Amino acid sequence: MKEYSDKELIRRCLKNKADAQRMLYEKHSSMVYSVCFRYAKNAEDANDLLQEAFINVFSNLEKYNGSGSFEGWVRRIAVNCAIRHYQKSQKRIDDGDIEYSPDAETYADAIDQLSAEEIVREINQLPDGYRIVFNMYAIEGYSHKEIAEHLNITESSSRSQLTRARVALMEKVGALTKVGQG
Repeated sequence: MKEYSDKELIRRCLKNKADAQRMLYEKHSSMVYSVCFRYAKNAEDANDLLQEAFINVFSNLEKYNGSGSFEGWVRRIAVNCAIRHYQKSQKRIDDGDIEYSPDAETYADAIDQLSAEEIVREINQLPDGYRIVFNMYAIEGYSHKEIAEHLNITESSSRSQLTRARVALMEKVGALTKVGQG
């Protein structure tokens, strides 16, 4: 099968060539799935987000102007789909007080002992608000201001959720590494 560049695949997709649409999907679906899985509660939700993201990609393909990477453009669509999905299912992210664990600091190096799969599993087990803010900030690189705008929360709520996510992850990682050593 011939290997096409994104630019050529986009050109062919805009002409409604089904084979080009399939190739574009196959070329980028694993990356999009990994983005969706970080935001989803489970694999089924991640698959739903994957499909929604590609519907949006194909529906808006003519809007891609070629500036910046196509993969980055697709990734942004996937993140936005995940955020919209989250917003539909949640009324509001909790704004309560930050619960700090003094033991959390001792777990910082423990993350090196875990596989990527274990880390992703622990991130996915975080409460929704923590998980969404953590992914947006730590993985996607959004600022607290951007997160606040996307989620319709305050910047301080974004910072609070990120702090809580980090503390919760450190505690989980510490517990996992203690079990592994025991």
